[in-house]
Amino acid sequence: MSSTDVRGPFQWTVAVPLATVVLLAATWANHEHWLVLVLIALGLVGGIIAAVHHAEVVAHRVGEPFGSLILAVAVTVIEVGLIVMLMTSGGDGASTYARDTVFAAVMITLNGIVGISLLVGALKHHLVSFNPSGTGSALTTVVALASLTLVLPSFTTSGAGLEYSPSQLAFAAVASLVLYAGFVFTQTVRHRDFFVPVSSDEYGSMTGLLGDEDGDGHADPPSGREAWLSLGLLTAALVSVVGLAKLLSPTIEDAVRSLGFPYAVVGVVIALLVLAPESISAIRNARRDRVQTSLNLGYGSAMASIGLTIPTIAIASIWLDGPLVLGLEPTQMVLLAITVVVSVLTVAQGRAKAQQGVIHLTLLAAFLFLSVKP
Repeated sequence: MSSTDVRGPFQWTVAVPLATVVLLAATWANHEHWLVLVLIALGLVGGIIAAVHHAEVVAHRVGEPFGSLILAVAVTVIEVGLIVMLMTSGGDGASTYARDTVFAAVMITLNGIVGISLLVGALKHHLVSFNPSGTGSALTTVVALASLTLVLPSFTTSGAGLEYSPSQLAFAAVASLVLYAGFVFTQTVRHRDFFVPVSSDEYGSMTGLLGDEDGDGHADPPSGREAWLSLGLLTAALVSVVGLAKLLSPTIEDAVRSLGFPYAVVGVVIALLVLAPESISAIRNARRDRVQTSLNLGYGSAMASIGLTIPTIAIASIWLDGPLVLGLEPTQMVLLAITVVVSVLTVAQGRAKAQQGVIHLTLLAAFLFLSVKP
């Protein structure tokens, strides 16, 4: 049976989304017992994995680069739902959840997903190749988005502290949507060929496009019926994930507080949880020498995390009480700056060795360590 087959009532890909919906309905009114919280946590993880699986099924049906786009948007919907649910629950860290989660997603994608993809691909294939034109434009868009939404609030004077004023937040939200929409048009319409996997010679130099979808180790594309079924199950999984996250959010905050960690760790936990299945997808593509697809996933997720999350949070802030802190702290800005410089040097070559992957993963480790011990 192919990896994208969702037929049959006993397939986990069908059972898990339906089970999470039932779990959400059954525990919505009463979820204080520790055993119920364990079931909710397991359901949340299962729902996320199922959601990403069904996004991949739909993505496989439509092909690249639309597939990476669908997967990135699906993951971002989960992320936005988790952020909004945590912010509505209140708590001392509610004002910074959006910033901490988005920044964590950027660092995990630019260093984690990209780093592990380059390392795995290069260890197996010696050198990996990708199109620097497409990947470079994706990285540029991510840098612009991060600068507008996470860096500038630390230097403006109209808002209090590290916040944007209402008009500045509205501008940043619109600018984020424009940048994201512009990139999507470039990726899917204007220059689609810049984002499809490439072939390479023995020196890792790009020689052409990999256009044979059926000859690269993939399962056959799913039928239209399977794709529509996955779309429905994807919707069910997303709804259940957001609801279960709402029920589990007080427990996450209590755990972080009891361990004595900074509230920023909550954002890191959310980002790691949401992006873990997508990281697996990127690793699978890297092993098949399709690093371009892995980079599409990484940079696309970073882009969607900012370009879709910030406008949504900006709208939600109209109804949410309390401040919305978006500006990065000095240590975070330094980590972001180092990541941008390293990413530019990695992308500019159009090919990479395992060392580039090690460098990115080291930066990710530094980010994780300094999040716990700032």
